[in-house]
Amino acid sequence: MKFGILFANAGPFGTRDGLGALARHAEAAGIESLWTVEHVAVPVGYESRYPYSPSGKMPGPEDSPIPDPVLPLAYAAAVTERIRLGTGVLILPQRHPLYVAKEFATLDVLSNGRAMLGIGIGWLAEEFAAVGVPFEERAGRTREAVKAIRQLWSDGARPFEGKYFRWPALESNPKPVQKPGVPIVVGGHTEIAARRAARYGDGFFPAIADVSQLSALLAIVRDECAKIGRDPGDVEVTAGAGFVDADQARRLRDAGAARIAIAPPAFDPAALPAAFADFNERVASKL
Repeated sequence: MKFGILFANAGPFGTRDGLGALARHAEAAGIESLWTVEHVAVPVGYESRYPYSPSGKMPGPEDSPIPDPVLPLAYAAAVTERIRLGTGVLILPQRHPLYVAKEFATLDVLSNGRAMLGIGIGWLAEEFAAVGVPFEERAGRTREAVKAIRQLWSDGARPFEGKYFRWPALESNPKPVQKPGVPIVVGGHTEIAARRAARYGDGFFPAIADVSQLSALLAIVRDECAKIGRDPGDVEVTAGAGFVDADQARRLRDAGAARIAIAPPAFDPAALPAAFADFNERVASKL
C-alpha cells in the first residue's frame, strides 16, 4: 500500500520552509507522493456548492492563500529525490492544454520522472466565469485537453483539430521522462467521474474514504472498461481518506485502492518527524 499526502501547498505548507519540511520529512518517512490543490481565485460570496463538505463551502475563509499547484511541486522536486509529485487536482478545463503539457513535461524532467497530473473538471462556476471559460463546456474541454496533451507529449510534430482547441503541426519540448507520458489521474467521486477514469485516465482519484462508496465506484470503472475493451487493472486507484487508521487502510486496500492520500499528520513543521513516525507505527507498518 502506498501513502500520499494531500494539501501539500495549503496552510503552513504554502511557504518555502513549510513545504520544504513537509517534502523532506515525508520522503524520509517512506511516503510515496505529495499532492497539491488548486483554485486560481475564489470569488467572494460564491454560491456554487463545494462537493466535499456537507456545508457546501471550502474549508477556511475565502481569503485563505492557495498557491499555484505546479510551482510548489517543482520546489519539492528540488529538495527531494524519490517522492512522487502530483496535483490533486488541477482544474484542467480552465487551462490551455499547450501550457499544461509544457508545465508537466518540464516538471517530469526536473524531477527525473516523478510527476503525476491529477485533473478535475471543476465545480466553482463563478471561477470559470472569472477566467472566461464556459462552465457548461468543462467536461468536453477536459476530455479534449487530455487527448491534446498526450499528443503533445508524443514524438513528432502533428496538427491538432478539436472542437475547443486546434493548432497546426508544432513542436512542444521537452518531452516527459516517463513514457508514454506523465500519468493522468482523473479526480472526482461521481459515477461519471468513474467512467471518465475508465475511458481516459491512467488513474482514478475519488477523494473519499467510505469503503462501500469506493467499491461502487470501482464497479463502475470495471463496467466501463469492459465496454471499451480495457483492462481495469491499468487504472490505478487512489482513495482520499484525510485521516486513516490501520483497519480502514486495510479495508480500502482490499476494496481496490493502490494508494491512500491522507492529510499531513501535523501542521507544525517541527512536529512532522514525530508525527510521521507515529503514522508509520500505527498504520503503515500494519499493512
